[in-house]
Amino acid sequence: MKGFANMLKNISRNKWFLLMVLPATIWFLLFSYLPMVGTIIAFKSYRYSRDGFWASLFHSDWVGFKNFKFLFATQDAYIITRNTLLYNVAFIILGLICSVAMAVVLSEIVNKKLAKVYQTGMFLPHFLSWVIIGYFAFAFLSEDKGVLNQILTGVGLHPISWYSDKTYWPVILIVMNVWKELGYTSVMYLAAIVGIDRSYYEAAMIDGASKWQQFKSITLPSIQPLIITLTLLNVGRIFYSDFGLFFQLPRDSGALYAVTNTIDTYVYRGLTATGEIGMSTAAGLYQSLVGFILVMAANLIVRKIDKDSSLF
Repeated sequence: MKGFANMLKNISRNKWFLLMVLPATIWFLLFSYLPMVGTIIAFKSYRYSRDGFWASLFHSDWVGFKNFKFLFATQDAYIITRNTLLYNVAFIILGLICSVAMAVVLSEIVNKKLAKVYQTGMFLPHFLSWVIIGYFAFAFLSEDKGVLNQILTGVGLHPISWYSDKTYWPVILIVMNVWKELGYTSVMYLAAIVGIDRSYYEAAMIDGASKWQQFKSITLPSIQPLIITLTLLNVGRIFYSDFGLFFQLPRDSGALYAVTNTIDTYVYRGLTATGEIGMSTAAGLYQSLVGFILVMAANLIVRKIDKDSSLF
């Protein structure tokens, strides 16, 4: 009873803080935790029923791990797994380097109004959908009227069939992803850099430290916890891919599947072709489990190196 009384006392003491997080709590309950009941579909042959979702869920036959074979018992399993992993590794590494570098550059701009203009311009691509960006890219990469091919023919070179030649697409996809998310991620690092006590930099300048030495000895250690936290969260989604990036940008070109097909796009095409909801649910469950294991493992490694920098 004493423990229960203490809990009520803590709730009463922090009621306004709890009220502030209530909307987010309700959102997570409705859209994150409640739908977890649907993971049962991954182990069933889901069939629609006129009586609604719950009737469909309970009356569908159990098939065990048969739905998971959709991902592993195909000749494309290696390709989609390789593409998903390697692209995400490139996104994490290059995104981190470019975001931190851009945040440092923005923090060095003396004119703060001009810095805000740059931040706004960099932030804009984050709000554009891949459908819109896909059309912009098509204006540059179209074989007959694209800007790039017109430049190539103008200097005496042969035009390139961008949407049928897979050679260039790994670079295109990586560059476009970094470009789109650079403004969003750099703002978070910029906020951390702005919060660093300026007296550290003043003392370093008095000692004759260069900009690189200031970054290495002051900026980087100060934002290290944020870097580790964001990297750990990104590692948790390493088996996910941005569907719009890999589907809309290359315009679902079959000639590019070898370098643009990922787990998400493969499952989507399989779902639209077969209508098997159980297979797509199995893929989502597989991605979530692998992401959870990777986050736990990465956090354990970080905890052993630096306990204060780990998530928990």
